[in-house]
Amino acid sequence: MPETAEKTTRQKILVIEDELNVLELVKFRLEENNYQVETAEDGYSALAMVRTFMPDLIILDLMLPKIDGYTVCRLLKFNDQFRHIPVIMFTARTNPDDEKRGYECGADAYIPKPFEPKILLDRIKSLIKKES
Repeated sequence: MPETAEKTTRQKILVIEDELNVLELVKFRLEENNYQVETAEDGYSALAMVRTFMPDLIILDLMLPKIDGYTVCRLLKFNDQFRHIPVIMFTARTNPDDEKRGYECGADAYIPKPFEPKILLDRIKSLIKKES
């Protein structure tokens, strides 16, 4: 019975990533740390998922099919309904210009791949805490 109460209080994270092996790894790590996780594999379905899932935080790849991560982030951050949701840009693009552009689009954090799970988890905790 206490399990039901626990599930309602778990924080929700949407992971938007088109590389399935990375997506599954991140999802596993997050679920292992008691987060409720939903996933999307392209920018278009990610935007639809945000509306139905209403995540507490979004982990967003940049290089996505249909709509790229920069555009997804910009669309969310310029929408009053979603601008409060922290967005972590999660990408193999490590060029400082890419990172700068990510922050200009409204990203709250920028984590390069390959990633250190502890760094990702620490950043999630700090962003969700800041949001509360």
